[in-house]
Amino acid sequence: MLKKYYSFALFFFCLIGFSQNNFTLKVELTGAGNEIIKEGNAYLFDAETNQIIKTEFIVDGQLFFTSLKEGKYNIQIYCEEYEDIDQKITLNQNLNLKLVLSKIIFTELNEIILKSKKKTFTNSNGNIKVDIANTIFKAIPNPVDLLSKLPGIQISGNKESISIVGKGNPLIYIDNQKVGMNDLNALFVEDIKTIEIIKNPSSKYEAEGKAVILITRKLSKKEGFETNISEVASLKKRFNNYLGINSSFKKNKTEIKTNFSYNQLSPWESIGNNFEISNNNITSDFIAESYTKRCQFILGGGIYHQINEDDYLSFNMSGKIQKDNDKNTTNSFIYQNNIQNNIETFNNNDENRNFLNSFVNYNKKIKSLDAKLFTGFQFSSFDQKSNSVIQNNYDNTQFDLTQNRKQKFNVNVFSGRTDLEKLFKNEMKWEIGALYLSAEANTNFELIDFISNNNELTNYNFKEKNITGYTQLSGKIKKLNYLFGIRTENTNIKGKFKIDDNLLIDKNYTNFFPKFQLDIPIDSIKTISLNYAKSISRPNYSSTSQISIYTNPFLVFSRNINLNPTISDEISGTFQYKNKSVKLNFFQSKDPEYFAFSYDSSINLISFNSINYARESGVNLEFTLPFKQKFWTSTNNFNFILNKIEDKSAVFNESKPYLYYYSNHIFELPKKFDFSVTGWGFTERNEGVFKRNSLFIMDLALSITLFKNFDCTLSFNDVFRKMNFNENFTINDIASKGIYYTDTREISFSINYKFGRIKDSNYQERKIDENSNRIR
Repeated sequence: MLKKYYSFALFFFCLIGFSQNNFTLKVELTGAGNEIIKEGNAYLFDAETNQIIKTEFIVDGQLFFTSLKEGKYNIQIYCEEYEDIDQKITLNQNLNLKLVLSKIIFTELNEIILKSKKKTFTNSNGNIKVDIANTIFKAIPNPVDLLSKLPGIQISGNKESISIVGKGNPLIYIDNQKVGMNDLNALFVEDIKTIEIIKNPSSKYEAEGKAVILITRKLSKKEGFETNISEVASLKKRFNNYLGINSSFKKNKTEIKTNFSYNQLSPWESIGNNFEISNNNITSDFIAESYTKRCQFILGGGIYHQINEDDYLSFNMSGKIQKDNDKNTTNSFIYQNNIQNNIETFNNNDENRNFLNSFVNYNKKIKSLDAKLFTGFQFSSFDQKSNSVIQNNYDNTQFDLTQNRKQKFNVNVFSGRTDLEKLFKNEMKWEIGALYLSAEANTNFELIDFISNNNELTNYNFKEKNITGYTQLSGKIKKLNYLFGIRTENTNIKGKFKIDDNLLIDKNYTNFFPKFQLDIPIDSIKTISLNYAKSISRPNYSSTSQISIYTNPFLVFSRNINLNPTISDEISGTFQYKNKSVKLNFFQSKDPEYFAFSYDSSINLISFNSINYARESGVNLEFTLPFKQKFWTSTNNFNFILNKIEDKSAVFNESKPYLYYYSNHIFELPKKFDFSVTGWGFTERNEGVFKRNSLFIMDLALSITLFKNFDCTLSFNDVFRKMNFNENFTINDIASKGIYYTDTREISFSINYKFGRIKDSNYQERKIDENSNRIR
């Protein structure tokens, strides 16, 4: 019965879409001598707000812009050896435009000065798009560090996860490819054209997460080769070095891309905590410090073959090899039952992490249906091996060998998907797709305890299968633009220890994720947008790992195999006036995932891991206010947040509003210098269970381009050394006051050199596994 209602609903919305009437702009280009213009770029701008609407490439002298609203536009066309065109048009019906381009007459000059005034930040209904290729941001060598400079994006201290203020962990796409942190680290900033922060993603994007970070790479249409070499010298507490090479080669219809990075890093971090368990008369505090020597190789390659004008076949492979040697020292004070101990713990940990990702894609245009069919397969693998030798020194006596921990974790993921996209005559677009995913993870944990002689050996196996289907309709009713979509996901999870006969985890659930968006234009410069979305956030595959970190004899950091996914409902409304916007957002979540402590009196041990809290809800009022004055460009984002996290096992305090703020200022100086100042932070945060400190961070950068192909940048990050996080909460009768220090104060110098050229490049990929971000 449910399937019948579902099919009827889809059919009903298809009928609605057939009546829509978006407009199409077709442009035919010829030279003054009737020659066909074969290559070039075109940009479509809103004539009133000067915001970029769409970007297209010229194919055989033609351009197509579809699904356009009624209104006034500017179209800018750039073709090599031809004069640029800036044409104003009014669109109230489908339009065929014929333009004739004039050849550039070259005159020998003593000096040529080129100036670019492209906007660094563009705001559309609260979604922020950042131009990387033509701004100071292109000199940041690491894509994760680049994201940390953008409004609303927060990077974890270990740089293994990303979150967006008010949205949680986002999906990450590169050229519409779903990727994870390992893929992101393999990307060259020099390859990035734009980054868009999408806060209301459609159903086409996987239901995991409430926001999307969409990274668009540069596209070149020049045959030949191009190579980028980058080198960064970075001084934090210790010296870090980054070296990268990225090359592209294209001949006829085949293009090959390769990249290689060698990073020699020395990260530092420190964490401290004070515990009080009043029911057991226990008080404890510790401060831990970790220095790591990290050797990292990142490499990748791909081949793309254009079968014909619309069809292509591609294969891509990327990987990361990482070796860490950690020296961890923890000084602890423990007071229990009128007995106190001062303990110094030394943990020497050797660890290897290897990641491999490969996928094959095939794209086919079905001309008889005027539709595009995409099919692809992907395989990802992650291996982690660690060996920890732990020693304890009680009350300044001597170090005694305490434990030896040998831990192995492996996860393999295979997935396949297919998507069909059809555009109807009235410009209504229908998209439908399906995905199958199978993941298997294994953990081997061996513990040798030299004190108690109680050795432990476990093997845990985890399997997950996911079947997904989605459909989405978008179109226009008069002046109203709409989008409606729904995803259905069935998940089957089984987990057990090897020695057990019965399953420890046995889950099978199906969820529906509807999404709806309505854009209501008031006039040419004012628009109201309404959105509703339901989303899911699943635990990372690493949460199934039994790998744990020994801190002191009283505390262990561990995983939680019993985590449930977080389900969220969200409603938002946005008012856009020219390039400024205000957005009101409300959400509520069931089973949100946060860290917690628990005490086992039978073994006298505190465990620190992630658990599902009961619920979370919040209201955000966000203002985005960009402006430009001559050589000064500024982008400002203010987010007033009231967030409430609740659980019956935790002490709930009053939630209070707090402010997130971001302000970026770029100054175009003489002699091709660019100077950037970025400041961001939070006021004090009271979010029900958690109380967190205020924060203010300032970054500075000075950049210059030399000899056209050399980019040099001097950066000073976290100028005031304020990247310290405090978190206080009480759960399971354990009162915790924690602080986390990160190694973010940095002075770095980077150079980037580019040579060679690509002609007629069409390289593109599309990620298959929409859960790759969970592999870490």
